[in-house]
Amino acid sequence: MDFFIGTDDAALNGAIPADARGVHHPPAGPGARIVSLVPSITELLIDLGLTPLLVGRTGFCIHPREAVRRIPKVGGTKGFDLAKLRALAPTHVIANMDENRVEEIEALADFVPHVVITHPNAPGDNRSLYALLGALFDRRPQAAALTAQLEGALADLAGLALPRERVLYLIWRDPWLTVARNTYIGATLAAAGWDTVPACQGGATGADRYPAVDLAAAAAQAERILLPSEPYHFGAAEQDELQQRFPQVAVTRIDGEMVSWYGSRAPRGLTYLAQLRRALALPARA
Repeated sequence: MDFFIGTDDAALNGAIPADARGVHHPPAGPGARIVSLVPSITELLIDLGLTPLLVGRTGFCIHPREAVRRIPKVGGTKGFDLAKLRALAPTHVIANMDENRVEEIEALADFVPHVVITHPNAPGDNRSLYALLGALFDRRPQAAALTAQLEGALADLAGLALPRERVLYLIWRDPWLTVARNTYIGATLAAAGWDTVPACQGGATGADRYPAVDLAAAAAQAERILLPSEPYHFGAAEQDELQQRFPQVAVTRIDGEMVSWYGSRAPRGLTYLAQLRRALALPARA
């Protein structure tokens, strides 16, 4: 399966934009049955008003809770149950280049008519994501409303008059893992004025997008260490541990969903980051 990253002007003339591998899918018919293998995409589909069409999701698709609890699970984003998925008879499976394994997605082509691949790498990429799913499933007005929210949040974030900071964003421990700058997380942090260290770039896919780091060496480059709530749930104990180990660096816990979930959560995530940056810039109270 070959992927590309680029822009698509199809939405400008009313056509359905291509997905991340360049495929132009036809409009979904009234009998569409969707399985989402991406938590943030599941949330987006529901927010677009497509809950009745969702027949399957992963166990990590947890938002919005009341809607997803009625949708059958097919396993995880990786290692999902192929037999369960087949039994749901989906017409469309929505997958992602980072969150799903290519070989597992390729296996779906034997029985799924339309495998739609997504790959947002920056907050602005949500525009094309909204356009793709809105056009594909006849939800253009809802997609346009989300786009307007996104533009407002991006404008607010761009208007922050705050110094940029070098941050170490950790996503795992033992081993300590971080994010490359060209991932969605890295680009989202950069939009908020946080430049990730080490200043590494990953490929279009693969483990180098989330590299292991020497913690002490990476912390020495940072002005702040950010500890997200997912995929590893860093809590107060880890914050205290790292603050004691690296007293010269500020250690801050952060809502990982607001940084890593694209789709309909993106506008709220950008607003959250703007508010957090403003709050951290305020002088501490005596």
